[in-house]
Amino acid sequence: MISYTADWSLLTPEIVLAAFALLIFTIDFMTGVKGHKPFAGRLSIVALVTAAVLMITVNGTQSAGIGDTFLVDPFSTVVKVMILLGAALVVMITMYYVERHEDVYQGELYSLILFAVIGALIMVSSADLITLFIGLELLSISAYCMVGFKRYRKQSAEAAVKYIVLGGTASAFILYGMSFLYGLTGSTSLTVIGGQIGELFQAYPFLIMMSLLFILGGFAFKMSVVPFHMWAPDVYEGAPVPVTAFLSAISKIAAFAVVLRLFFTGFGGIYEEWAFLIAVIAALTMIAGSLIALPQRNVKRLMAYSGIAQAGFLLVPLAAVSTVDLTISVFMFYAVAYMLMTIGAFAVITAVTETAGSEDVSAFSGLYYRSPFLALGMSAFLVSLAGLPVSAGIIGKAWIFIHAVSAGYLWLAAVMVAATVISFFYYFRIIHRMFTQPGEAEAARTEVAAALEPGSLPAASPGIITVVAFSLTGTIGLGLVPFILTNWFTGLTWF
Repeated sequence: MISYTADWSLLTPEIVLAAFALLIFTIDFMTGVKGHKPFAGRLSIVALVTAAVLMITVNGTQSAGIGDTFLVDPFSTVVKVMILLGAALVVMITMYYVERHEDVYQGELYSLILFAVIGALIMVSSADLITLFIGLELLSISAYCMVGFKRYRKQSAEAAVKYIVLGGTASAFILYGMSFLYGLTGSTSLTVIGGQIGELFQAYPFLIMMSLLFILGGFAFKMSVVPFHMWAPDVYEGAPVPVTAFLSAISKIAAFAVVLRLFFTGFGGIYEEWAFLIAVIAALTMIAGSLIALPQRNVKRLMAYSGIAQAGFLLVPLAAVSTVDLTISVFMFYAVAYMLMTIGAFAVITAVTETAGSEDVSAFSGLYYRSPFLALGMSAFLVSLAGLPVSAGIIGKAWIFIHAVSAGYLWLAAVMVAATVISFFYYFRIIHRMFTQPGEAEAARTEVAAALEPGSLPAASPGIITVVAFSLTGTIGLGLVPFILTNWFTGLTWF
């Protein structure tokens, strides 16, 4: 009966996005497999921006749903708008990338990005385990294809195989954990499960903890947190740079959003049983990511370990809960900051590595003398990731730090400080290179001498400039006037 009484207008953004994805795929098929197809990228941006506008105008901050399956509330709306705008920025980076790679099947790549975004949107609004898993698999399968998109390149094919095998295993873990919940409650609704979880834990503590651990382990892979993080460096290095940006920002934020809803709604009644476990995982993730990033010379691997460390920071609010609404507000602010500075950094990385033909950090040597705007933008993003003034990163980390201290997690706050200090070394290594001219010996050794000469970096495409400018404005703007978001977020009832 839900099919007849449901308000299907709540799915308008997802339906519009799916229609555009199919349209792009069809037009690409009809116009030939290869070739320069800028219309595909432009249509993708139009689709994502249109869906974001519909999300705001149609859904707004209302709380409604299609039964207990698909929810629209302030939490889902804000996360979805973040995902859509972030994906639009990734598409702009992709347009620059495909112009320089004739072997990339452009229409298919853009369609896969849109399908992955649809999966992320379904995940974020899911209040039912089945709907959640469908969204998860749509996102995951699209991401597997994107990672291996340059299938004639050995690294890309290897990364795709690793990602498929490990990602499939993680999905199996999640599904196995869900089966325990369904067996005990007879329902896949998170609301029903959450209402019974306290009593069920008293009667079947082992089964409930097994379910929680399997689900947490599966999503820990999606979030790339310790000890399920080792796939990230290899996959990030092998995937095309725009795909790496998508995995590092969009996919990760969607996974975190699902975990927040799943744990607060489904497992909220046994918070005391999993809070400390989350805190330990967050601490290990921050320290491991920061330490292993130190010796990295491949910039994509360095950003992978940086992303792992940042995932630890994003986990801290989930462990140090005061009230659900305040916890989500703290998470949301840092998630916005993380998305802006990560996508902005990958836009610069794309321009530099594609010009230099190398992913070594030495490719950034002397960048300021070749492109001051990109160098200053990259510096701002790295400073924000490190958590220094004046940036959105320092505001977000400070809010998380205060939140952890007020919840009594002094040791976790100390780990945050230690991880932040360690991160200075690998972030500032890149900044130092950008403002230092490379020596002749180093230029010859890295085989990017032509790319390192002053003036050799061509003017970046309008897409790259737009992404860097937009991300830079948000990163600096939220550092100077953070109350624009903090006041709004703290005034929302998220669930």
